[in-house]
Amino acid sequence: MKKPRIYMDYNATAPLLPQAREAMEEALALPGNPSSVHAEGRAARAVMDKARRQVAALAGASAACVTFTSGATEAAATVLTPHYKMGKADLAVSHLYVPAVEHPCILAGGRFGPEQITKLAVDSQGLVDLVALKTRLEDHDAASGLALVAIQLANNETGVLQPVAEAAAIIKEHGGILVVDAVQAGGRLAVDISALGADFLLLSSHKIGGPKGIGAVVSAGEIMMPVPLIPGGGQERGHRSGTESPAAAAGFGAAAEQALNDLEANARKIAADRDRLEAGIRQMAPDCIIHAGESPRLINTTFFSLPGLKAETAQIAFDLEGIAVSAGSACSSGKVGPSHVLAAMGKDADLGGIRVSIGLETSDAELTEFLRVFGKINEKRDKNRKEKTALV
Repeated sequence: MKKPRIYMDYNATAPLLPQAREAMEEALALPGNPSSVHAEGRAARAVMDKARRQVAALAGASAACVTFTSGATEAAATVLTPHYKMGKADLAVSHLYVPAVEHPCILAGGRFGPEQITKLAVDSQGLVDLVALKTRLEDHDAASGLALVAIQLANNETGVLQPVAEAAAIIKEHGGILVVDAVQAGGRLAVDISALGADFLLLSSHKIGGPKGIGAVVSAGEIMMPVPLIPGGGQERGHRSGTESPAAAAGFGAAAEQALNDLEANARKIAADRDRLEAGIRQMAPDCIIHAGESPRLINTTFFSLPGLKAETAQIAFDLEGIAVSAGSACSSGKVGPSHVLAAMGKDADLGGIRVSIGLETSDAELTEFLRVFGKINEKRDKNRKEKTALV
């Protein structure tokens, strides 16, 4: 009998929650277009409105401030733009500032040109250098337009939590706009757009157990908004055109509600599991490097490197043993290349790292099996290193 596989790549995508599946199935039975005014259309619109309230609650925002998109990448491309409106008036934004460890969809800069983007330094733990941020904003040419700063709340590879509220105070002091990528943080820790001081938050459904193919831009208010990335029929209050998907929205909303309701209980269980996993790794491989291990991190994420063993090699070894982990971000792990996150932190980017990201469904038996396989991989690494030393 084939043994079941073990999934430990929640930061890439979380398994679909039963609550999300049920909500989607109910919405799929509705024939109407949410923009239609007849009874069928109003029923579909009611599904969208409920989902909007549920997602807004996850971010501590108003439902009117949630704009659904096809995912977080589109959400990023929507808000990372020099083209904003303050009400009906044009609002000039001239430059984008991003920490060097950001997700690729943020580093791409959206609708900014390469000459309009500045990368910000981070320290060895991957934390943004607030002094460097302040210096950059002090040097910013305010006459050319506002500064826009985009910062992850939680890094997708290391799980490190950025000092967003502190950064927000600096940004506001200099009249800038703050976009917070909360994709990995949403549903895993309490997120409040006002407390963070953010103007915009980015969220993704499939990171919290909802369906793939839907995300959201959450704004702090309704007056300052980016010029639409996708113009057309005026759906989503004119901020994102295209026929909405009630089924996707329903699944996103149900996952958001479930995550919010279970946040505290889930956090205790998952944090204990992550600590057990890391203790086992350290015991078997004392030279293992757990990146950002001394900084506040997501409770479900471990990103480590084993000296002398390439991350891609370790990932394949885990996969052959039936365990799904990632060699960095899912958006780049299919490519052979160094980690830009580790490079920005001053680490050995060529060696790479293995990202283990777990969830509530991760069992004690699965943790035990992961540590068994890790021990097997580590023993082989030690054997290879000894053989190489003997040949010298």
